[in-house]
Amino acid sequence: FTKAGTMALDALRVAAFKPTGPNEIDEKSLPHESDWLATAVHLNKGCYRGQEAVAKVHNLGHPPRRLVFLHLDGSAHALPDSGDDVYLGEEVVGKVTSVGQHYEMGPIALALIKRNVLVTAELSIVSGSETISATQEVIVPQSAGSVVDLGEFRAKKK
Repeated sequence: FTKAGTMALDALRVAAFKPTGPNEIDEKSLPHESDWLATAVHLNKGCYRGQEAVAKVHNLGHPPRRLVFLHLDGSAHALPDSGDDVYLGEEVVGKVTSVGQHYEMGPIALALIKRNVLVTAELSIVSGSETISATQEVIVPQSAGSVVDLGEFRAKKK
């Protein structure tokens, strides 16, 4: 076995799209934002804390944020810090939640961004005096959440 530190472990966790701790998970977090409906939340099982919020987003809406994987430009030789703002042009659209230096992929990160940011959008992160370019890889699609076609529902109501 070759010993590795926690930075290597964090890089592997980020590469596996696994959110953890207070950076990605807070009191406002919804399972839809981190794609936990696929592996950790059961919608047909008995009662649990927060069930109403989960069911409401699942049936009627979309979560306000979504978790994305970021490939960072490594030419600046700088990594952003957790909590750094993610920008689309001049607008802040999210925050970096975890960062890693992966042995194959290079600098990578997880970020929570606004749901409506296009998946093809070029993002940037301002960390101190550095601006780091980032491309996103979809973990949670923009369509996450709603299983009901509200357009059809609203048309029937009229």
